[in-house]
Amino acid sequence: MLLLNALASTVISIMNPILRLLSIPSFVLFVMGALISTTANSAEQLYSEQPTVMPELAVFGDLAVGVRTEQISNPSQLSAKDFKTLADRDLTVEIWYPATKNETSVLVTYRDVTRSKQAFELQGQAFRDAELLKSEQKFPLVVISHGYTDYRALMFYLAEHLTSHGYVVISIDHTDSTNAEVDFDKAPSSGFPSTLLNRARDQQFVLDHFSRQDDALAGAIDFDNATIIGYSMGGYGAINTVGGCYSFSSTGLELFGFPAELAAALAPVFSSCKAAREDVDARWKAMVAFAPWGGELNVHDLDSLADIEVPSFYIAGDQDDISGYEDGVKKLFTHTGSDNKYMLVYENARHNIAKHPAPKVAFNNDLDIGHYFEPAWNSETINRVNEHMVLAFLNCHIKQQDRYCDFLPTREDITQTKSPDGKLTEAWPGFKERWGTGIKFYRQ
Repeated sequence: MLLLNALASTVISIMNPILRLLSIPSFVLFVMGALISTTANSAEQLYSEQPTVMPELAVFGDLAVGVRTEQISNPSQLSAKDFKTLADRDLTVEIWYPATKNETSVLVTYRDVTRSKQAFELQGQAFRDAELLKSEQKFPLVVISHGYTDYRALMFYLAEHLTSHGYVVISIDHTDSTNAEVDFDKAPSSGFPSTLLNRARDQQFVLDHFSRQDDALAGAIDFDNATIIGYSMGGYGAINTVGGCYSFSSTGLELFGFPAELAAALAPVFSSCKAAREDVDARWKAMVAFAPWGGELNVHDLDSLADIEVPSFYIAGDQDDISGYEDGVKKLFTHTGSDNKYMLVYENARHNIAKHPAPKVAFNNDLDIGHYFEPAWNSETINRVNEHMVLAFLNCHIKQQDRYCDFLPTREDITQTKSPDGKLTEAWPGFKERWGTGIKFYRQ
């Protein structure tokens, strides 16, 4: 995009003298320049500049961020088309990494489609295919896993933010489970069997695949300190990846629409543990689960959750109508056995607490806007809080930087209360005075 802007400026500078000789009025020159610049900056900017009111750790870090797209393939996996044959499972991933910015660096745009297949293009802060930062430091790995019918750039704001603070982030397009692949109007459940089977397996494969590579990027990653971040069905998978087990029954699968005979055959196939491994991969050192699906429908074996040892951070809306709260996310949090577990709750929020704000085209129909919109919350505010809290959690438990542990609140309610002398209680660490309300934080 920077290249396009430079090209636009060059064209204008060359054409101005010629057009003036032709007596073209100056306001016409201005309009032409504006049109060229608009064309060069067609990507939609979802975020405003608001550093004075953002939580402290939501400010972009000191590192420039590069991003690139790769195709990877997990060979000989059980096919979700017939659950009998084996086939290579192809995945597209987006990779964010600390980078070196120069005069030719081009800002990234993220292109995808809504559930109704409306195309959009979003402006990011990373630089497409920028040179990897040369550093003796290794950067911890974060793997991001989206929900059912989403896409790999769904949490690009968080990926860019974490990378700017010294992480490498890889986000997965889960095949069979993206907006581009699922016809949510005519066949909304078409990708669900694949999602149930593959979500945790995909997460584990990304860690395995990139740790086997022998290139500069792999050399820059600290694979022994990996984190899985999952949203909705990604959270369903993340809990399994770090040690939980699924407990599917044929009756339960029938309720999802599986024919009785198929449900009986698939219940043991879906009831895997630890990303289909015998033991949890010890390289996973933390988990963040945004609105994880499954607790309300009892698809997780609660006894196995007690065996989860990694620091775990659940983020939920207390009005979640997809994953549920009291018998959903809160139940999963309560049964998780980690000695370091936390839950942040957006009061009056529903399910859409991890996504970037809705692109403009999503406002054209209810199917699309319902996939992004939070009726009681501003999505940008949620994103800023997510950036702050997730960075505090990871820097505390992955990088072992004690000062960031102090940003994890000890008071449950973010709202400041007034004492008899008229003074307010202290704000949560890193939050502005009188800024926070409607959020609670639990630690066990």
